Amino acid sequence: MKLKEKKMEKVKCLIIGSGPAGYTAAIYASRADLHPVVYQGLQAGGQLTITTEVENFPGYPKGVDGKVMMKDMEDQAKRFGADIRFGIVTDVDLLKRPFTVKADDGKTIMAETVIIATGASARWLGLESEKKYIGQGVSACATCDGFFYKNQDVAVIGGGDTALEDALFLTNVCNKVYLVHRRNELRASKAMQKRVFDNDKIEIIWDSIPKEVLGDFSGVNGALLTNVKTKEERKIDITGFFVAIGHKPNTDLFKGVIDLDEKGYIKTQPDSTKTNIEGVFAAGDVQDSVFRQAVVAAGSGCMAAIEAERFIASQKK
Repeated sequence: MKLKEKKMEKVKCLIIGSGPAGYTAAIYASRADLHPVVYQGLQAGGQLTITTEVENFPGYPKGVDGKVMMKDMEDQAKRFGADIRFGIVTDVDLLKRPFTVKADDGKTIMAETVIIATGASARWLGLESEKKYIGQGVSACATCDGFFYKNQDVAVIGGGDTALEDALFLTNVCNKVYLVHRRNELRASKAMQKRVFDNDKIEIIWDSIPKEVLGDFSGVNGALLTNVKTKEERKIDITGFFVAIGHKPNTDLFKGVIDLDEKGYIKTQPDSTKTNIEGVFAAGDVQDSVFRQAVVAAGSGCMAAIEAERFIASQKK
């Protein structure tokens, strides 16, 4: 019994996940004297840690390495007293307050409020060469990294709205965009398809899948494609390889308790980070299937911390 009591903690605010949303929430919650505990998750710092350079986040006029930016946010949160721990949350009970959360370090935490900032993971093709060149030409975020491929040839993999949006966005900066799709028709909306068909910078390669991402010490320099019908192979010369086959929100832990939309993202109230459970808030890409930008995630992390502070204050009245 004494051992169990020793492992159990009581906290005002527990933040599940790191990244811009989690760390910003930690900064604001710390300054509000909520003494937050943060479990970073398997990828401390989130997806930005696999981005080589970030140029669209305010405050870094010369750009910044994604890992460096997330370390800056982590250090800022620690400066104000946030208790940041490397590890994952393995189980949650959100049906009654205080909420009970278990972590892989063996601790059980009783939390007055919980902020979910577990993010969303890009779906990858699963190629070894793809993994090899992530951050060196392979990306899952055209709006984040497209600028680096100005006047160059790139490829976008996918056939849904996201892929077509990425392809159209890249035509603003790139010389040519190959749109590689495994079928002979696109899954995107008709309006989006028309815009792609009308854009002479986009070449669609039908019935094809990437077999290998090609490159050298300087990064990606091509891709080898296979036609799924004829089995013929084709090499394209590119410097950017954008995977746009979707994202998976990291919400498995909350299924059946937190309201999710049809894509698995957490539903939040309008102009709020509140979920269907009082005292539980969601911030960042775990509840944002539209923008998926670091600055948006940071803003929602701020909102979540402020709402958590107000919720705790309301319980004392």
